[in-house]
Amino acid sequence: MSTATKPKHIGRNISRIRELRGMKQEALADAIGVTQQTVSSLEGSEEVETKRLAEIAKILGVTVEAIENFSEESVFNYFNNFYDNSASNGQINGPNNNCTFNPLDKVVELYERLVQSEKEKVEYLENIIKGK
Repeated sequence: MSTATKPKHIGRNISRIRELRGMKQEALADAIGVTQQTVSSLEGSEEVETKRLAEIAKILGVTVEAIENFSEESVFNYFNNFYDNSASNGQINGPNNNCTFNPLDKVVELYERLVQSEKEKVEYLENIIKGK
């Protein structure tokens, strides 16, 4: 079994990152000013010229290095670590879990509803007593 690593296939990396971003070849082609067939050809190439690679990286929102060093394994590791870290910290909605309401206001509102309910019960019982 050989331990030699396969050369990086830049075009395949572009394709995978584009797919992960939910972008179609046509959209990438429009953004860099080429045809969809040209993008297809680029994605089939092992090498892509530096200037074109920089353009594509900018459109995809990643660095040139991210395209050159992309691997499926690193993507899965990133998401697994992200999930593990957020779950183990006991945080439900991320690090900035801010309430959109004041909890104290909710307690006061509940108390006022309970008091109103008790007033209605007293009034009801008084009406029953007066009726007898």
